[in-house]
Amino acid sequence: MIRYALRCEFDHEFEAWFSNSSAFDEQKAKALIECPHCGSLHVDKAIMAPMVRTSETVDARQADATRAMREALHKVRKHVEQNFDYVGNSFAKEARDMHDGIAPERAIYGEASREEIRELVEDGVPIAPLPAAPEAVTPKSKALN
Repeated sequence: MIRYALRCEFDHEFEAWFSNSSAFDEQKAKALIECPHCGSLHVDKAIMAPMVRTSETVDARQADATRAMREALHKVRKHVEQNFDYVGNSFAKEARDMHDGIAPERAIYGEASREEIRELVEDGVPIAPLPAAPEAVTPKSKALN
């Protein structure tokens, strides 16, 4: 797809999308391009500056993507905090007990050391990291089951 800036004989400017560069010429020859302001069929391409990516536009897109990611992680964390049972430092034991059928299945979250997390993963206990709260990062990792 290609976007062209267009101008009619009465200097009305507008934009239109075409499947490729020759599509404009084909549609113009068949009088299929019409000015949305006045209905004129005498339409030509206007001078248009190409979209050039600068480091500024790349930085802005990266900032937008980072902001969106943080918002999504915040929503995930909020959902877990509102809907899962917080088990604190007992997370590894609770997750293992559920996995082994000793405790009933339920959604939990809490803290676990790196060693506890490694052991749970090695033993096939299904866990996932919980995104850290932006305002506080603790030495223990939070996880959910």
